Amino acid sequence: MKWDAAKYAQFGDHRDRPFFDLTGRIRAEAPRQVVDLGCGPGNLTAALAARWPGADVVGIDSSSEMLERAAALAGGGLSFERADIAGWQPGPETDVVVTNAALQWVPGHRALLEGWLAALRPGAWFALQVPGNFDAPSHALMRSLAGTGEWAVPLAGVLRHDDVVGQPADYLKLMLDAGCDADVWETTYLQVLQGPDAVLEWVRGTGLRPVLAALDGPDAERFEAQYGAMLREAYPRGPHGTVFEFRRVFAVARKRGGSLLD
Repeated sequence: MKWDAAKYAQFGDHRDRPFFDLTGRIRAEAPRQVVDLGCGPGNLTAALAARWPGADVVGIDSSSEMLERAAALAGGGLSFERADIAGWQPGPETDVVVTNAALQWVPGHRALLEGWLAALRPGAWFALQVPGNFDAPSHALMRSLAGTGEWAVPLAGVLRHDDVVGQPADYLKLMLDAGCDADVWETTYLQVLQGPDAVLEWVRGTGLRPVLAALDGPDAERFEAQYGAMLREAYPRGPHGTVFEFRRVFAVARKRGGSLLD
């Protein structure tokens, strides 16, 4: 599945805010290595490098399109690697791991998280953020349409839903069981989006990508037209714009042992 880095960045202010709410809870002072799993176009990874200028900061992503954009930011202690994050493992110098809006794309990520936490050294930090809006109209309507009529066959198995992400309590248990102190919470942002078909524009950059990748041009346009009509009814445009609820789940862990502010 190809990613459109420009489309993903279209709502940058809205999409970036959860990252800073997440990383604001990390209290590491002088980490040696900071890893951003699923770094996308790299702008937020660069923010990690600015926060910890003495660290080796590595952004990892599987999308060549995203990494082409990120390459312009590399330099100093900031670098980027193309890899499947499911195959990554922390090393002895990995002091901070951040993964922002990426694990929902990785099947079985909770088992991976268990292994990553077990491998972290004492005092290391792991911070994750995943969407919690799979039951929202934006996602439920997409799945409903994809499972009916002419779309049932070409889109069979394309959209994952069940068990894609855990509830906050699931991540809390994983982190506590792994011998970590944990801070877990959820936030629903009320985004006020502007322009016609604002919610459709939003999901084009993320949740709709698997559908667009599975359909050819005319079919993709026809699906978008049908889906867009459903979204306009579910998210009516008001005098101030279109209100879009954006629920996110956050979890920050620090492996027990070692200095509190490594």
